[in-house]
Amino acid sequence: MTQPPHDEPTASGPEELREQVEHTREELGQTVEALAAKTDVKARAQEKAAEVKDQAAVKAAEVKDQAAAKAGELKEKAAGLAQQAHDKLPDPVKDKAALAAEQARAKAAQAGQVWQDKAPEPVRQKTAQAARLAQDNRKLLLAAAAAAAVWLACRRRKG
Repeated sequence: MTQPPHDEPTASGPEELREQVEHTREELGQTVEALAAKTDVKARAQEKAAEVKDQAAVKAAEVKDQAAAKAGELKEKAAGLAQQAHDKLPDPVKDKAALAAEQARAKAAQAGQVWQDKAPEPVRQKTAQAARLAQDNRKLLLAAAAAAAVWLACRRRKG
């Protein structure tokens, strides 16, 4: 049949020959398994898909963390700018803004009462949710209003 490789000695007895045969069978079995794995396209595609999915999840987590950090930085920066704008406002402008805010609150309360009387329940619930959100961010909204007032005051002086 086939000749043994020249670099391997031939078996000296039946027991050694059996060991060589068993070793060769194991190697052949491993080779067949490796070839079968390479030809199993579906399994390889699933492995690759799982790998890509894991990579995408890691990248998404990184992007999410980066976005949260950037949002925090921007929020701090906006708060700082709003405070600077508030500090630079002259007292008469602050007083006018406070008066306008009070008038707006009164009008809002009046409009809210009309709304309560006429709006359907689901719409009222959504509106209440939005109002709570505005109240939670009141300082930011007031700072933005103050900045807008400063901008308007500066624009009127130039124009």
